[in-house]
Amino acid sequence: MPDKTADSKSSNQMWGGRFASGPAAIMEEINASIDFDRKLYAQDIAGSLAHAEMLAETGIISAEDRDTITHGLKTIRDEIEADTFTFSRRLEDIHMNIEARLAELVGPAAGRLHTARSRNDQVALDFRLWVKEELGRTEAALTDLIAAFLDRAEEHAETVMPGFTHLQTAQPVTFGHHCLAYVEMFGRDLSRVRDAIARLDECPLGAAALAGTGFAIDRHQTAEALGFREPTRNSIDTVSDRDFALEFLSIAAITATHLSRLAEEIVIWSTPQFNFVRLSDAFSTGSSIMPQKKNPDAAELVRAKTGRVNGALIALLTVMKGLPLAYSKDMQEDKEQVFDAAESLDLGLAAMAGMVRDLKVNATAMRHAAGSGHATATDLADWLVREAGLPFREAHHVTGRAVAMADREGCTLGELSLDALRSINDAITPAVFDVLTVDASVASRTSFGGTAPANVRRQIAWWRERMG
Repeated sequence: MPDKTADSKSSNQMWGGRFASGPAAIMEEINASIDFDRKLYAQDIAGSLAHAEMLAETGIISAEDRDTITHGLKTIRDEIEADTFTFSRRLEDIHMNIEARLAELVGPAAGRLHTARSRNDQVALDFRLWVKEELGRTEAALTDLIAAFLDRAEEHAETVMPGFTHLQTAQPVTFGHHCLAYVEMFGRDLSRVRDAIARLDECPLGAAALAGTGFAIDRHQTAEALGFREPTRNSIDTVSDRDFALEFLSIAAITATHLSRLAEEIVIWSTPQFNFVRLSDAFSTGSSIMPQKKNPDAAELVRAKTGRVNGALIALLTVMKGLPLAYSKDMQEDKEQVFDAAESLDLGLAAMAGMVRDLKVNATAMRHAAGSGHATATDLADWLVREAGLPFREAHHVTGRAVAMADREGCTLGELSLDALRSINDAITPAVFDVLTVDASVASRTSFGGTAPANVRRQIAWWRERMG
């Protein structure tokens, strides 16, 4: 049988002499985080390497101990990446697992590594480094998705489609303009990512448990070595802050919401009733019983993952909402939410960029739908204001009567006869028919930000220059 006493002692050595016995099995189960925080091994080792170097530079440990520690840490990194490292739940977390293995490899020098730091600033560093790197991945994925939309917008700057409000045909727009709406959405997400990176670019290492340290450490050195702009400025806030994780989850939730809206449109557009787009087999599945089915499962799964990301944000907000300063063990519950949300977001962004590039656009179906539902009614009202001098409210009323007439006749506004239109208002002339086509409608929307093809091309050029 395994020696439980020996297990308890080996676990307990990391806590020090305060505890006479090891944790009970239930305590060990609730306390251990190694099952998920092993993901932070690279960041933990990077922080320890920088800390050891600084301790030697400031004369707190010897150069010989630094070199011994450095060699041991690099050996551990190699073992983890080769999948030969044995993780122990008895050692609670990634920090203690690495420290215990370092002691096995290099002996007493390992015990000097933890001088002038605590697990509190250590985990804050590891997690902040990981989130910073994840935000970099998100930035790259958003840039790729925006590029995909810009390509489709350029391709379809003149492709007419219906614009919707309340999912009812409203006015004709171009598919290029619709694509640029998503460029704006994901562009805001990209801006939030970059802002978040700038805000979290402060190094926690050296805050120690909560009060700083009496050792003459150089926090600016470790901050620079780890790629941070500067060290954090308040040790209490440093170890208790998880704003960077909350901000990442907030960004992830907003971005996932944008992905979900896009996924919903792809699902709707790919139905036979709309037939605006078609996804290839790479992003679709079939039915086990209905041979004719082609299901947009990739879009549906992107849409569904938004719930997981939103849930992660609410979970961490709830964990943090009642915590007094400084560190509390509750904060161990921060990482799983972030890791899961990051995985969902990475997958959703990659899948959507693939779908945007993969979409086959049915321009004929879009054009036909663009003229449905009397989509040029506003153009008639605008013409009455511009050419006949009617107040807009009166022009709106006249147009409403024309729409009712077209409904009775079972035709479009453009198919009504001139006499029929003049029976509603005798100021109408044959020139009105020039504005009652979908092409004329989109071409006329030249106000800044409007759907006119020339505008679309100018906005594409602006975005390409901005994206570099």
